[in-house]
Amino acid sequence: MSDDPYAILGVERDASPEQIRKTYRKLARKLHPDLNPGNTEAEEQFKNVSRAYDLLNDPEKRARFDRGEIDISGVERPRQRYYRDVSEPSADHAYASDAGFADFDTDDLLAEIFGGRGRSNVRRRGADVHYQLDLDFLDAVNGATRPLTLPDGTTLDVRIPPGTREGQTLRLRGKGEPGRNGAPPGDALIAIGVRPHPVFRRAGDDIHFEQGVPLHTAVLGGRIAVSAPAGPLTLTIPKWSTSGTVLRLKGKGVPRSGGTAGDAYVTLLIALPDKPDPELERAIAAWHRPV
Repeated sequence: MSDDPYAILGVERDASPEQIRKTYRKLARKLHPDLNPGNTEAEEQFKNVSRAYDLLNDPEKRARFDRGEIDISGVERPRQRYYRDVSEPSADHAYASDAGFADFDTDDLLAEIFGGRGRSNVRRRGADVHYQLDLDFLDAVNGATRPLTLPDGTTLDVRIPPGTREGQTLRLRGKGEPGRNGAPPGDALIAIGVRPHPVFRRAGDDIHFEQGVPLHTAVLGGRIAVSAPAGPLTLTIPKWSTSGTVLRLKGKGVPRSGGTAGDAYVTLLIALPDKPDPELERAIAAWHRPV
């Protein structure tokens, strides 16, 4: 697999955010597992495309990748050190400080000077750690448990509550840095990103999507099977429905913490048969009366 997100998406390095977003949506519609059941190659390509988009869609991550600071997975790349970096740190050097020895751990220094006495027995809560986890749209809506790979290569299972939003931060208590001298550990703070879906769109707690309807069902009315974010359901089509008609499915949107849910709004698109139907053509010709 290429480690260049630009090559994976097939865009130039100076592509605009809108170009990147448009290209991703086109590829997602083509490769999404929901639209390619059983196609493992398409599923793998979709994962690679999503990972590339996750990076390039974030201006800060994109800039850091372009500068060579992180790889496509967002992992820090080792910084090459030169003699000048050590002997003459500049003001903007990552480890430069005008505070003298402020970067030393005073507790450790005192403990070493006084043979373990001093402040070395101070209890200190562990530091919080920050991570980024990007989710598929349906995992964020319906909830899931997803692994998060930590910098040391271990994984952490993260429970995603139903209705999780883009930009939300999940707190995993006690999963941060260990505490000192028996103090409690810090927490893991996980910033959530949500990949766009090729079919569904979220607006608050409501879901919007389009649904094709056969011509005869649109005219005569009937019931059709549809795939909603919460799962398959049956949709009742009123007689004489036209393209653009919006039907509301109450409570079939995004779950809320109180046990309720938003609504789903389905925009109907009238679909003609895949192949020409002479009988349908004759019926339309007989029905049509020129003015």
